[in-house]
Amino acid sequence: METTSRSVAQTPAAEGGQHVPSARRAVDGYLRASFPWYGLDEAFTGPRWLMQVGTASDGAVEHGSIGHGDEPSVRAEATGEDRERFAVVVTVAANPVRRSPDGTGLLEATSVSSAAWLAGVGLLSFTWPGQMDHSLRDDWLEQQTETAWALADDLDGPEWSTLSLPVDGVPTAFHYRESEFGWVLAGSTRQGVHVGAYGRGMSAYGLGFAAIKDIAVYE
Repeated sequence: METTSRSVAQTPAAEGGQHVPSARRAVDGYLRASFPWYGLDEAFTGPRWLMQVGTASDGAVEHGSIGHGDEPSVRAEATGEDRERFAVVVTVAANPVRRSPDGTGLLEATSVSSAAWLAGVGLLSFTWPGQMDHSLRDDWLEQQTETAWALADDLDGPEWSTLSLPVDGVPTAFHYRESEFGWVLAGSTRQGVHVGAYGRGMSAYGLGFAAIKDIAVYE
């Protein structure tokens, strides 16, 4: 993915870690995508909510995120009953290497690694170590972001295992890893998109994914 797309699809945060509803609720960006969006399948009956999309330099939608369960806030890790239970599904368009809109360079291809990186940094965006001073979080997040990129670039490495989950009812292999902050997974679909996901408080092992029939019904 091109550098400008590595800013991760996350919701803007207001003071105190509360997210701005208007930014998350806007469905227009999702409707402009030329690829299908994915979310958890119908076995999940809890709340679902839009986050935001990521675009290329020419304005084309490249990826976006959809949340399920409790809406996470930016905060230090919690324990026990205080932990939020959520899963976020990231859909990434499967794009080949292509020329930039101005013809001066090439845009990187997207891959399963792109989905893994977006999912990994998405999880980090809602967490920081409880023993860390808030003023140090930016440095910590930058360091962890680079670590997430390195891990996503080595999906066959020891940090990842393989997990089979249904996608549109078809068993599909995903790269999966856990950390103290939650879990991350990434794979590809038969519909020409890559799917990443991250979560906390919800087990990844019982999840299934499906193409969303009508994204416009999401609030």
